[in-house]
Amino acid sequence: MRSSFLISALTLAALSSTAFGQSSYKAPRTPWGTPDLQGYYINRTTTPVERPANLGDKEFYTEQEMADREKAAAARQPAQTQAGTAEDAHYDMQQFGLDAGTSGLVRNTRTSLIIGPTGRVPPLTPEATKRVADARAVTAGHETDGAENRGMAERCILWNFEGPPLMPGGYNPNLQIFQGPNHVAIRSEMMGGARVVRTDGSPHISPQIRQWYGDSIGHWEGETLVVDTTNFNDQPALGRNSTRDLHVTERFTRTAENTIRYQFTVSDPNTWKDSWSGDYPIQKFAGPIFEYACQEGNYGMPNILSGFRAAERAAAGKK
Repeated sequence: MRSSFLISALTLAALSSTAFGQSSYKAPRTPWGTPDLQGYYINRTTTPVERPANLGDKEFYTEQEMADREKAAAARQPAQTQAGTAEDAHYDMQQFGLDAGTSGLVRNTRTSLIIGPTGRVPPLTPEATKRVADARAVTAGHETDGAENRGMAERCILWNFEGPPLMPGGYNPNLQIFQGPNHVAIRSEMMGGARVVRTDGSPHISPQIRQWYGDSIGHWEGETLVVDTTNFNDQPALGRNSTRDLHVTERFTRTAENTIRYQFTVSDPNTWKDSWSGDYPIQKFAGPIFEYACQEGNYGMPNILSGFRAAERAAAGKK
């Protein structure tokens, strides 16, 4: 599995200068001489994580196909916002920053964020299949017993899209990148989590120390920041499927004034039969990003739990 992960990572790096062409763009430099990635970015996209099965091995849409897709999406928009329709929201989406027009969409001609012949996450190993089934069996029928039975995002602990790897979210898909001489920090708007990447040449921390976002160390390869993350805890960013052996490599390359090319490779020998990789653009915008204040606005949690307690009392014939 280790060699498979290395091959996948090398293949991903090679794509920078083959299938997509070698970018001649050179990013402005920080005062200490590294490419400047700092700023506010959005990774919202209409490109699915996995390729639709009917597309087979088709990795890219043609420009005409993209134009047709965009035209069809625009034609659907009035029905989605027309007052009184089933699709109509009960409040102004833009008021809460949920509308795609608030900070835009990143255009991507790929048919999926995951690259490769299938464009899909590899099958689970037999061990992982059993682990997932066992976990579901334990929680079945107890999903609303208490807050500890709800998901990490619902409990305002962790938003899976924050990564690593970074994945596009449905709303608030914004992030901010800070840089210093020995560190790079990636702050997500959703949950407000900040991941600190050491670029001082230090090794990974002790394997005895496990963290929500893992332990990230980085180095520069020309215009690209390469980030290696290990040391995840028992409930890592990719949810119940992955394990403490999750290993993620990311590549951040500024390819234009307002664009970062984001690439990643994921491996976990206890979960997937092979490693898998993704590639998509992240677009710069004016900012700012805002405090999410998840706990303060988390009305869903008490409402869900109190609603089920009321249902239980009613079933027992109690008021």
